[in-house]
Amino acid sequence: MAINFNNALGIHAEALNVRSRRSEILANNLANSDTPGFKARDLDFQGILRGEYESRQRMELNRTSARHIPAEAIIEDSSLQYRIPHQPAIDGNTVETNIEQAEFARNAMDFQTSFTFLDSRFSGLSKALRDQG
Repeated sequence: MAINFNNALGIHAEALNVRSRRSEILANNLANSDTPGFKARDLDFQGILRGEYESRQRMELNRTSARHIPAEAIIEDSSLQYRIPHQPAIDGNTVETNIEQAEFARNAMDFQTSFTFLDSRFSGLSKALRDQG
């Protein structure tokens, strides 16, 4: 019997990728906390996992030769949204360090939870394969 990894791992493999991407975005927000005019951004985690952003607005690029490889450009990454600040800075920066640090910590814990779940799933699959042989 073949093992279907999508069924065995569920949504946790995709969740790990999204949490990793979110970690980069939150770290970027924190790194730019003193940059005038910088706008804090974040991902809609639940929306991404529900698949709402698969139909992103795309634009086909012009080809000047029939031998060129067709390509698309994403016009807008609709999963990335601006954070609405509670107290925006006078210089236009919307990063609130305490909120970003809390979100980063929560995301790190959620990442670890998904990673631990996947680790236990792989351990179970490995055990099942050893028992079969």
